[in-house]
Order: sequence, then C-alpha cells, then structure tokens
Amino acid sequence: MDIRQLKYFVGVVEAGSFTKAASLLHVAQSALSLHVRQLEEGFGTQLLVRDRTGISVTASGTKLLERARTILREIRLTEIELTNTTASPSGEVTIGIPSGAARVLSGLLLESVRNELPRISLKMIEGMTGPLEEWMAAGRFNLAVLYRTAESAGRMTVLAREEFCLVVPPGEPPFENEIPLADLHAFPLAVPMRNNNVRRSVADVVAQHGCVLNVRFEVDSLSTIINIVMEGKAYSILAPSAIQREASQGQVRTVKIIDPVITRSVVLAVNPKDEQSPAVSAVRKLIPNVTRTLIESGQWPATAPVRA
Repeated sequence: MDIRQLKYFVGVVEAGSFTKAASLLHVAQSALSLHVRQLEEGFGTQLLVRDRTGISVTASGTKLLERARTILREIRLTEIELTNTTASPSGEVTIGIPSGAARVLSGLLLESVRNELPRISLKMIEGMTGPLEEWMAAGRFNLAVLYRTAESAGRMTVLAREEFCLVVPPGEPPFENEIPLADLHAFPLAVPMRNNNVRRSVADVVAQHGCVLNVRFEVDSLSTIINIVMEGKAYSILAPSAIQREASQGQVRTVKIIDPVITRSVVLAVNPKDEQSPAVSAVRKLIPNVTRTLIESGQWPATAPVRA
C-alpha cells in the first residue's frame, strides 16, 4: 500500500465510478483498476463491487475509506504546515537583551518583527548582563544579545563593536573629549556588579595596564546607575548606547577612554536546541539587519562588522 493507491481508491469512491474518477484524476482507467486491485490483494479482501451502474463499497472498503481520508488529510495538513513555516514562520520567540543594548535596539526590532514577520510573537526580556548570561545558559531564551571581548565572540554573530566611555555628571570635569585609562582613578564610579560582563571587560583591561578604579557604588540596574550620575553622586563607565538619550539632552556627558581604548563586541547567541526552528532562524536573520540600520543611521553609536 502506498499513498497514491489510497488517493486513487478515495477518488474512485467519491466519483462513483472508475470512468469518472479517471477523468477527474487524469489517470488511465486501467491504471486505477490496477491500483485498487493491488489494494484488495494486499488486504486480502474485496473493497469495491463493480457493476453496470458504477461501484459500491463493501464493509471493508468503508473502513478503509474512513482511514484513507484521515491519512490523506493529515498529509495535506503536514505539507501546508511545513510549507507555510518555511515561507511565513510562526510561533513565539524569546530573546534576552541587556538594558544598554535594549535602549537602542528594542524599538526598531519590535517594529521590524511586526512588519516583516507578522506571525511571530517576540517576547523580549531585558536585564543586566550577569543574569542574562545565566538564563541563556539555562536555556530560558531562544536568542540572546550578549557582550563579549573581540577575541571571545567565537561562533556567535557579531552585531556591533562599541567603545567604553567615562560618563560624566553635567558641569563636572574632565572637560576634554578624551581621558587616558590611567587617569580614571580620580573619579568615584557607580558600576555594575562584579558578575556583569561590562564590569569584567573593563576590569580586565584595567588590570592588564596596572591601573586602579575608585568604585563607590555597585549597582545591578542601568537606570539607577544613570540616575546616580545625573544627580552628580558619581561617574560611570558605560558604552555610549546606554546613555545616548541622556547625553543628547545634556543630562550627562561622555568622554572617550583612550590609552587604551576599551572595546567590546555585541553578539547574538542562539540556543543550540533552537537552531533548526524556522521562527527562531527568521528572527536571528533579521537582527543583524536591524542593527546595521541603526548604526548606519547614527542611532547606535557603534561600528558595524565588515560584511562577509
């Protein structure tokens, strides 16, 4: 028994005769007869009774007809589902995004998913990088935007490269546009907790160059850190994307850190078990395009990776 035999059997029953079925199915009447006869031989029972007026279905034929219709319907639904999934993916995709990147990425990303992937529901979880790393490792996200050093991006997709800056309260020194890393010790800092990837990136470079930082506050909340700086209680070290809004409004200033410049990569990670998911793949493919659009339009102060 094969799918074609079931299709022909159902076609003959529904048409009421081999002649009509041959016309509707565009198959020779002799071929239809052969396939039905092979079914009967395979099951060892008569399925149809042929007479001058057409055909009638035996009890065994009625049972097969019911099952055959179910099988053929499931095959059609499967074909539709797989075709639609590839052409128009659907489902829920969960993505974790650090608070800094979310400030520049989330708006256009949500809009792009809504316009280009209307059947996908994007669930976005924003947080500090420490918890996001842990949740991604635990498999809570399909995708995650994470921070890495340029050397540790591995196989993850690099979305952008950012340079850290000293975030300065309004009206406070330094008033230059750049500051050497060795001079940062003079400023009291509010920074993320030690398990935060941003904190680790900066600390590694500071340690390599024998410098020290004057950390006054450790806070796992980007908005709280920004408020502390705006209120003049401390400085911070962040990527420009994290405070672009406040800087444009004059609520804080940014001073580029040099000698050396501290850089990081913004990368996109995918949960290994979701790599074959059409919905996850669609969002995964969309995010680099959204990121490049933001960078090229000046909305994300970062450098886009060189196109392959």
